[in-house]
Amino acid sequence: MRFFSLLVALSAAGTALAAPQQRQLPPCGKLRYFGVNEAGPEFGESQFPGQPGKDYIWPDEQKMQQFIDLGMNMLRINFLMERLIPKLTGQPDEAYMRNLTNTINFITKQGVYAMMTPHNYGRYYQNVMNDVDGFKTWWTTAATPFKDNPLVVFDTNNEFKDMDQQLVIKLNQAAIDGIRAAGAKDQIITPEGNFYTGAWTWIKSGGNSETMGVLTDPAHPGDTSRLIYQMHQYSDSDGSGSSETCVNNTVMADRLVGATEWLRQNKKQAIIGEYAGGANPTCFDAIIGGLRYMEKNSDVWLGALWWAAGPWWKNQKWYDMEPPDGIAWKEYIPKLKEFI
Repeated sequence: MRFFSLLVALSAAGTALAAPQQRQLPPCGKLRYFGVNEAGPEFGESQFPGQPGKDYIWPDEQKMQQFIDLGMNMLRINFLMERLIPKLTGQPDEAYMRNLTNTINFITKQGVYAMMTPHNYGRYYQNVMNDVDGFKTWWTTAATPFKDNPLVVFDTNNEFKDMDQQLVIKLNQAAIDGIRAAGAKDQIITPEGNFYTGAWTWIKSGGNSETMGVLTDPAHPGDTSRLIYQMHQYSDSDGSGSSETCVNNTVMADRLVGATEWLRQNKKQAIIGEYAGGANPTCFDAIIGGLRYMEKNSDVWLGALWWAAGPWWKNQKWYDMEPPDGIAWKEYIPKLKEFI
């Protein structure tokens, strides 16, 4: 979302390597993946390293369990690059890695996908990342503890923005190469585009539609099926997700049309990594209509993840999906059950 802006101690690494047995998860309805974002570890992005419980917070396992019990099969865990690995080519922070590992293991041991998302907008300490090789090294270090866990999904970086398009391509490819170099040969990777990776700007921007298709998977030459493009789509006027007012009751589906055509023409598949709408009739129609559109085009659209759950929304945001009092939890879960 726009406005948020030696590997690890053996005890932490040991738990990360205790991966569940590989198996094919059943799809959620016609969509293969359906779930929610967990926000909190990326909060306090101007405070480094920050203090847990004061500047940032980890997801609540009991609350995550409620999504799993509903049948959701993917949770997107947002965190900060700098807190996980304080020096780009250095070693992980032991405590932060341990908490990330514990969160991911809690999810995956129940047979649910956990998406690792550095929520950094293509920045490191709030500066645009220009060190492509360093970014590859960062990802090799970050991915290694999870290389044998088939249910971990690697998201290259949240919402590249206001960057040179060729740099975005190089960073995405570096992330892919770094993850594969870690030994994570078969897990899903979700490259994100420039311009906040918006589905509705994928074609309009030109840059994403013209260049994002060049990414390759070094572990599977000639096969990019494990690269699932991640786009985000909100239904307010500027597509930022900062307003609970949806443009109209068909806006989400309307905004997916161009990206759908690009995916099909380029033989790619994608997931909507963030979407949300206000608790009002127009948005109810827009969101449900958008998801039904994705189901009708499930050859290219594989899933959708709501923004967002997390302990610190405190029922103050219209998109708050945290059980049991979040506005979106109460208003949208009964409607989203159609897709689970």
